[in-house]
Amino acid sequence: MRWPGPDGGSESGVRYGGSLRLGEVGQMPDDIRNVPTPEYWKQFETKWTDLLTYRYLGRTHPVLDRGANAVSQTMPLRSDMRNRSGGVMAAPLVISSPEGGGFADDFCVPNPVTQSLHILDEGRGVTQVDGIQETVRRGRTMGFSRSRIVDSANPGRVIAISEGTCVSLGNAPPGFEPVENPPLPIVDSPDLPPLHQVFGARRREAGVWVLPALTADMASPDAALHLGPIQIVLEAAATELAEACAGTDALQIESWHVMYTARGKAGPFRAEGRAMASERGRVGCFLELRDEGNGDRVVASASGAFRRVG
Repeated sequence: MRWPGPDGGSESGVRYGGSLRLGEVGQMPDDIRNVPTPEYWKQFETKWTDLLTYRYLGRTHPVLDRGANAVSQTMPLRSDMRNRSGGVMAAPLVISSPEGGGFADDFCVPNPVTQSLHILDEGRGVTQVDGIQETVRRGRTMGFSRSRIVDSANPGRVIAISEGTCVSLGNAPPGFEPVENPPLPIVDSPDLPPLHQVFGARRREAGVWVLPALTADMASPDAALHLGPIQIVLEAAATELAEACAGTDALQIESWHVMYTARGKAGPFRAEGRAMASERGRVGCFLELRDEGNGDRVVASASGAFRRVG
């Protein structure tokens, strides 16, 4: 893979909205719930392999993915998944272990509602993490789950804990077979672009970040903005706000909570918020993500807590 240079050129991939986009960027997604049953799983395979989030971050799924590497829920921890101080970011950990509440695409059309993440270890020296997930309760339409995110090489080293809720938007038909969906061959390097650039997020003004209009490689099977870009743009905005409030970029995010309040249908999507400092030097943030192409509707709300490092 060749990354775009300063002039925006690229020898592979598609340059769009300030990012390297790997799917059919001009194609608006369609909702898999409208696909006739005989074509459902063929369409799911296309949507699953077009989706940028998991392939780019290298996260594998032991149920949905086929292949020798897809035996557990695992993800590399690269340089582009770390903050300026070298600690782990929140968004990649959320993406590594999204809280499905016991639901998965082989069974239904899952839709996340909430996820809370608490980072216990900055992950220095860790090159890969595993998500060890357990279902707390799965009802007919709503599920509750929690996870330990651990160092793959030393499972006793817990990097973060997570919990969340998910709803089912409808049952999937029978006949699912795992999909050949290998991660992209990205070699860790300090020269990797930041995640927000790859996912098309850009800074509009101080504390305000924007994702471009919805396209197939950024959408979940139900044709809504996927949790991956949501998490990434919200953390980019939160980090800038926290750094401005603290007067330093030597910060580590400790706690992160996101509520998915509505399906992101159109875009562009605007992330903005505010930060506040405590007397003990910690910084908290509130953020919202709005769908500017759908009446400025709030599609996600987030809160985060940062502490100073060094």
